[in-house]
Amino acid sequence: MLKTRVIPTLTLRGGRLVKTRGFGAARDVGDPVKAPMVYDAQLADELVYLDLDASREGRSIERVEAAVERIAGECFMPLTAGGGVREIEHVRRLLLAGADKVAMNSGALERPQLIADAALRFGRQCVVVAIDARGAAPGPWRAWTHGGTRDTGLDAVEWARRAVALGAGEILLTSIDRDGTMSGYDLDLVRAVANAVDVPVIASGGAGKPQDLVDALRLGGAAAVAAASLFHFTDQSPIKAKAYLRRAGIAVR
Repeated sequence: MLKTRVIPTLTLRGGRLVKTRGFGAARDVGDPVKAPMVYDAQLADELVYLDLDASREGRSIERVEAAVERIAGECFMPLTAGGGVREIEHVRRLLLAGADKVAMNSGALERPQLIADAALRFGRQCVVVAIDARGAAPGPWRAWTHGGTRDTGLDAVEWARRAVALGAGEILLTSIDRDGTMSGYDLDLVRAVANAVDVPVIASGGAGKPQDLVDALRLGGAAAVAAASLFHFTDQSPIKAKAYLRRAGIAVR
């Protein structure tokens, strides 16, 4: 049995870590290097680290690349990095900087062949396709790009299927509507994507209490849970979250 992963998500904007609500208004939540070190000490299974505005501002990977280089020397948990990834060279540079996996969203939707190229060159285990979705049950949910500012018109579930067929090893699925609300994951969205693909789906967007993690795993079918506000704005930590999951009978690392 694969064990559940608890994954803090950190988003970078203008050299600082921020937490958004609905991908809009943001609150400063700390230092880009110190926060990962804290999560490492708190036994986080992995870390997702994203440059929030790279695609929206037409920038490349330099900011997140520099941050990854600093983090990798201090932390030992696996790291997924992304933001502005549009070329196979960007994937190579982030992996060389110390990332274990590379997340791609806008660049993959603009040129889906990037997924296949990255999977062929580096292995699909390194390729995470991030899908930012907006909509409500019974769907369709649509995939958005450029930090949630551009509606692609594509069905998010169908895009997940295509991304996996091209070589994505994981799907990082974020509900834009639930982002920062702490009202729970969009379980219908998580379930729809998890049922549509045969790779791990990481639920993201909306976690506000430990039971939300349980629900995403048991009711949504997620393989892993990502959270930001839960760890930033409550007394919860990865250690406490994993203890709660363990008490609920869910196998954790």
